[in-house]
Amino acid sequence: MSNREQMQYAEMDAWLNEHRVTEVECMVPDLTGTARGKITPREKFVEERGLRLPEAVMGMTVTGNFPEAGPYYDVINEIDLDMVLKPDPSTVRIVPWATDPTAIVIHDCYHSDGRLVEFASRSVLRRVLDLYKKQGWEPVVAPELEFYITARNTDPDLPLQPPIGRSGRPESGRQSYSIDAVNEFDPLFEDIYDYCKAQKLDIDTLIHEIGTGQMEINFLHGNALELADSVFTFKRTVRETAFRHNMYATFMAKPMANQPGSAMHIHTSIIDNKTGANIFSDKNGNATKNFSYFIGGMQRYLPETMAIFAPYVNSYRRLVKNMAAPTNVCWGTDNRTVGLRVPHSSPIARRVENRLVGADANIYLALATTLACGYLGMMDKIKPEAETKGNAYDGKHQLPRTLRESLDRIKNCKDIHDVLSKQFVTVFAAVKEWELGEYNAVISPWERQHLLLNV
Repeated sequence: MSNREQMQYAEMDAWLNEHRVTEVECMVPDLTGTARGKITPREKFVEERGLRLPEAVMGMTVTGNFPEAGPYYDVINEIDLDMVLKPDPSTVRIVPWATDPTAIVIHDCYHSDGRLVEFASRSVLRRVLDLYKKQGWEPVVAPELEFYITARNTDPDLPLQPPIGRSGRPESGRQSYSIDAVNEFDPLFEDIYDYCKAQKLDIDTLIHEIGTGQMEINFLHGNALELADSVFTFKRTVRETAFRHNMYATFMAKPMANQPGSAMHIHTSIIDNKTGANIFSDKNGNATKNFSYFIGGMQRYLPETMAIFAPYVNSYRRLVKNMAAPTNVCWGTDNRTVGLRVPHSSPIARRVENRLVGADANIYLALATTLACGYLGMMDKIKPEAETKGNAYDGKHQLPRTLRESLDRIKNCKDIHDVLSKQFVTVFAAVKEWELGEYNAVISPWERQHLLLNV
């Protein structure tokens, strides 16, 4: 262990002492963005400095299954391989809703020989950030995350219903940017803010989005890995808080018919580590070639990587025309009909907003892939298409329409394999193929309603 690591661990131990922590939730985000890991007594956490889990945990489906073949399986000896979890001391946070003093610590996944597990979510993002670091760059990101709050629903066959607020009545109609509609759920949001403050999550603004019971939280811009950890923690926090108020919070891309879907827009700019300047703007405040190339790379590769931004069958229900979601990779200034929006800003804050990402995406993978597409654009000097000035919905649908198509495209995109790692793409695609197979085995209510007695 290096001196730097020893110092970080000593600071973490002092923090645990200060907060009198008795239990530690040792967690890693799997491919779905779900928290996996172990809860361990504080003493054991300090003694071991590294738990073990099967590598297959990083290749689990959203239903809890995993493909029978993969890099996590030793075919010769017919055994599941273990990985070592190492804590990242910078991620330690208190669990504000726990009865006993409990801490969260996010871990990285390592093979027994000390290599990062390539198909672990955090590893994928670290890999891409290392590419930027080699160029002397640091990405600055700011996620905007939409979600719905709904009435409790214990029967998955029944449609979701809007939640009941302080007035005792369910929300009706669309209340975009309504302050009063947010105030209906003041007790819920006060707890969310309190829990976020206790966990030092730097959230910015809360607004009511277009849909009934749909909200949006904006995060302050910052380091990509730190923001990924924050969004990962925030999702868990919101779901837990909603439970405590007899509601559900969902990050499904399209949880309710006839309502807009939920997105996770990602704003990105790039800082030169030597000068501290935004490489998207020159000294005169004009857009640089790197700015154009970043957009060009996203236009070329985002359609090839939609399986990461829209990872479930449900995700594609969001991506329809005139429902506040993009169907293209056009770019435009302050244009919300395009997939790549450039907000009005000062030169120092010039950035690109990726509007394709669904709220159901794994934030680590979504950030890694957004940055990977832009990186390829800058490395290969890919020129973008002309800026779209009008309504981009009037143009062609430029994105895959199904998960099946998206999987075929990412499996055949060698450039993305090279940046994200071939092993990751292989595991990710296998997991999604399994989920798709499970979905196709289910008979839907629509089929029973319209086919049972009519065909």
